[in-house]
Order: sequence, then structure tokens, then C-alpha cells
Amino acid sequence: MRKLYVLLLAAAVLLLGTPARAADNGNWAVYPASAAAERRPYFYLSADPGTTLTDKVTVTNKTAAPMAFRLYGADAYNTERDGGFAVRTLREPQHGVGAWTKPDRTAVTVPAHASVTVPFTVTVPADAEPGDHPGALVALDEKVAAGQGELAMGVQQAVGARVYLRVTGPTVPALAVEDVSLAQHRPLVPGTGSSRTVISYTLHNRGNVTLDPKVRLKATGLFGRTLLSRGLTNVPAELLPGQKVRLTAPWAGSPQLDRGDVRLTASAKGVTGSGGASFLALPWPVLAVLVAALVAGVAGWRLRRVRGRRG
Repeated sequence: MRKLYVLLLAAAVLLLGTPARAADNGNWAVYPASAAAERRPYFYLSADPGTTLTDKVTVTNKTAAPMAFRLYGADAYNTERDGGFAVRTLREPQHGVGAWTKPDRTAVTVPAHASVTVPFTVTVPADAEPGDHPGALVALDEKVAAGQGELAMGVQQAVGARVYLRVTGPTVPALAVEDVSLAQHRPLVPGTGSSRTVISYTLHNRGNVTLDPKVRLKATGLFGRTLLSRGLTNVPAELLPGQKVRLTAPWAGSPQLDRGDVRLTASAKGVTGSGGASFLALPWPVLAVLVAALVAGVAGWRLRRVRGRRG
């Protein structure tokens, strides 16, 4: 039977490095040209609108055979899944630093165990908005790796060196917590099992600079009792301008019989934002008893009124 290949562009492995380290997937690395990659892991650039910057990027082949790459600029974004730093693929439209970045060569062949350095320019439009424009210079492997099976998935791998470009002008940090919702899981009868609540919320960078947000969760019950107060750990280290990320926070042992509020407060340098939601922990059997008691009370009150009139 004929094998059908499906091409997965750059999505399988797009390594952009961790803080203070060059982007490297073990087979090749991409980093700003310098005496050593560790001294300059990323591009940190600043420019006025309407100006052009020049720099150089180095691609190092760590394998025993020549490798051919497609070199291109890409815009960065936060992934929906966990808010991680990612960049657009070659086939996606580029609107920011990805569109402004032009390597001298887009096709680059690097010999085995060697490096090639390529100059590039970043042309900032005269009407570019001030603030941060993150992206990357990406080296995409021209070779498509074959998959297995009748319906195989071909994979192209890519590695990119991050570009942090700031266009001069007013910087406006702004942070918001939006769309807070609660999914409660508790036993039908209070005290007969464990309970938990999943708190979902959207963290939104509404400004024009990259933020390093911290989020604190606080829950209060009846009469303002503090039920929970802690910092959250699964928050993206970099929330890029204009980006929003949907996140969740687990609350083990949440109330099984209570009423209160949940509030999330996000903070970064020079800015805060908060949002919240109310909850009612009232299992159906308890609610049914309360409704039955209310109905019985109303019925008894009406019966007494009727008897009083007849008397």
C-alpha cells in the first residue's frame, strides 16, 4: 500500500532556549554572533521608529554531516496550553519583528561540526508602536524526517534565537485577570468524601511591554473567613504584550457547605490587576431539604391564615 506523508512544519520541536542559554536541540544551535554563545544567548535590541539595525546570527551544526537550513524572522507569542514562549512558523503571517527582520541569506548550508554566521537587518517602520516586539531568528531544517506507518507524519525541526526588540516611546504596562470561573467537585452528602475545585482564569497583558507576572489566590467563606491564601506557580515567566493565557489552579479540600468568594490578584513591575467569582457550596440533598422545609413552612403559614379567618 502506498504510504501517505503529512508534513508537520516546525511544530514538533521548536527549541528557543531557556534563560541565559543559547537555543540548542543537540544537533544544531542558533545564537547571536559573539566570542561565545553563553555570553550573549539572546538578541536584546532597541531602536527608534523608522530606523534600521544590523546584527549577525550564528548557526552551529553539531552533527557529522552537512545541514541545510531556511533562516527567517518570526513573531513570538504565548502558547494557549501553558503560556510558554513560542514563535510563528514560516508559513504563518508575520506582523512585528518577524516581518521587519531580513537575513542576508535565507538558505544556509552548514558543514559538519562547523558554524556559519549570517548578517541580518531589522527595519523598524516609522509608524511602529512603541514598546516590546518579541520574536526570534529561526533556523528551520530543510530536511523532512519521515514518519512511520501507512499514514506517516513528516516532521521539520526548527531552533530559534530569541529577539527582544524595544521600540522607543511611551511604555504602558497593564495587566488584567479576566473570566474567572469555578468547577466544583464534592460529595452529595457533606463529610462523606473529599472535595476539590478547579479555578480557571485568563491572564491578559493589555499593555505594550513584556511582564513577569505573579498571581496570588485568596478564598474567603461566610463572615469573611480566610479559607485559602497562596501564590500560584504555573504562571508564565514572560507574558508578552497583547497576549492572554487561560490558566487553572487546583483547590484541594474546598468547602462542601459554605458560601464565599475567590479572588485572584496578578502583579508585575508597576502594575496590578484582579478578578474573582463567588461560589455556593450546597449539595443537592441539603438543598432539597431546605426547599422542602421552605415549602412546608409556606404551606403551614397559609393553612394557619385560612384557619384564622374561619375562626
